[in-house]
Amino acid sequence: MLDAAAIREDSERVRLALAKRGVHVDLSEFLAMDEEFRRSRTESEQLRAERKKLSGEVAKAAREGGDVEALREQAKAVGTRLAELEARLGEVEEARQRFLDALPNLPDDDVVAGGKENNAVVRESGSKPEFEFTAKDHVDLASGLGLIDYKRGAKLGGSGLWVYSGNGAMLEWSLLNFFVEEHRKDGYEFVLPPHILTYEAGYTAGQFPKFADEVFVIEQGEDGRPAKFLLPTSETALVNLHRDETLPEAELPRKYFAYSPCYRREIGSYRASDRGTLRGHQFNKVEMFQFTRPEDSAAAHEELIGKAEALVAALGLHYRVSKLAAGDTSPAMARTYDIEVWLPSLDSYIEVSSVSNSRDYQARRGNIRYRPADGKSAFVHTLNASGLATSRLLPAILEQHQQADGSVVVPEPLRKWVGAEILKAPGA
Repeated sequence: MLDAAAIREDSERVRLALAKRGVHVDLSEFLAMDEEFRRSRTESEQLRAERKKLSGEVAKAAREGGDVEALREQAKAVGTRLAELEARLGEVEEARQRFLDALPNLPDDDVVAGGKENNAVVRESGSKPEFEFTAKDHVDLASGLGLIDYKRGAKLGGSGLWVYSGNGAMLEWSLLNFFVEEHRKDGYEFVLPPHILTYEAGYTAGQFPKFADEVFVIEQGEDGRPAKFLLPTSETALVNLHRDETLPEAELPRKYFAYSPCYRREIGSYRASDRGTLRGHQFNKVEMFQFTRPEDSAAAHEELIGKAEALVAALGLHYRVSKLAAGDTSPAMARTYDIEVWLPSLDSYIEVSSVSNSRDYQARRGNIRYRPADGKSAFVHTLNASGLATSRLLPAILEQHQQADGSVVVPEPLRKWVGAEILKAPGA
C-alpha cells in the first residue's frame, strides 16, 4: 500500500511514477477524500473531548444542584453530531482505503517506463550450448528417459499437471535438496508454511483484492472474497509471518526460505512456450525472503540476486539477468531482476527466478514494523527471490545437458541425490 502522506505531499510525482507502469489515475479524488477524512477525524476527536467534558459538568451540576437539563441537552446535541460524523467518517475511510488498495507500488526512480519490450539485459553467464546433432526438446527428452509422465498427470488431475517418476522424481527432489542445503549454509531459516491461507495473507502480499480470481479458492467468504485459498507461492506465506508485529531492530534482517508446491489457476496455451512443465497449475519452488531496515534493503536485494545466480551457475546452465521495466514488474514490487535460463528448443530465455524489492509497500498492508534505537517504530522493507522454481529449471537442464545418444548429464551438485552421473533411457 502506498503512503497516503506521500500522495498528499507530492501527488504529481506519484502520478508520473504510476504512469511508468501504464497506470493512469486521477489522484484529485483521493486527495479530496483524504482531506475530508482527516478533517472529520479531527472534529470527531474534538467532539469526543467535548462530550467527556460535558459529562463531567453534568455530574458536577447534579451534585451541586445546578442546571442539569441544559447541560444534558448540550451533551445530547454533541452526541448526535458525533454519531453523524462518525458514520460519515466510516464511509469516507472505507472509500479512501479502497482507493489505496487498488494502487500498485511505485517503481523505483531508475526503473524505466513501459512493458517487457523495455526490459534490459544487464549480464550473461556462459555460452549458449551448441550441438553437433539434432537436439531434442525437453518434452521428448523427459518422455524418452522416463522422467515425466504427462499423460497420466492429465488423467489424474487434468491439463496442466504431470507426474514425476523414477529418476525424474529424484532429479526434481535433488534440486529441492540442493537449494535447501545452500540456503541453510547461508544462514537462512527454513520454513514449511501451510498451503492454505486466509484472505488477509493475500491482501498483505498485494495479490488481493485485484488478483483474487487467479488463486484456487477453497472457501468463499460471505462478502464474496476468498476466505481461504491455496498459496500461489510461499512468498505469500512468508511475508505474513510477522504481520501486525513490531520487530526489534537488533533482529533485522530476518532471513527465511521456504519450500512449497505453488498452485496457480492461470495456465498457458498449447504453444511450444507452454509445453511440458513450463507452465502448469502446480509446481515446486523454494523461495527466499528478507525483512530488513529501509537503509539495508538495496544491499539485501543484491544479495538475493547473487544467491539466485549462484544456484543457476552451479547447475552449469547458460543464463542471463534482466532488469524489468515498470510495466513488467509485479504490482506489489518497486524493482525486479529476473534470472533467465536459455532453452534451446524455444531459441529464447525463460525466467526461473524473480528477485524483487517491495520497499515498504507490503509492510504497510500487513502493518509490519521495527523499532529503531530512537524508539519510534517504522515500516520494514520486504524482499523476495525464487531460489528456485524447478518446473522451468528441469527443462533447461535436460536441453542444455543432453548428449547425442539421447542421454542427459546430471549436474554435479545433484548427483549425490540422483545417484547417477548420466540419465539414460530405461533399459539402455
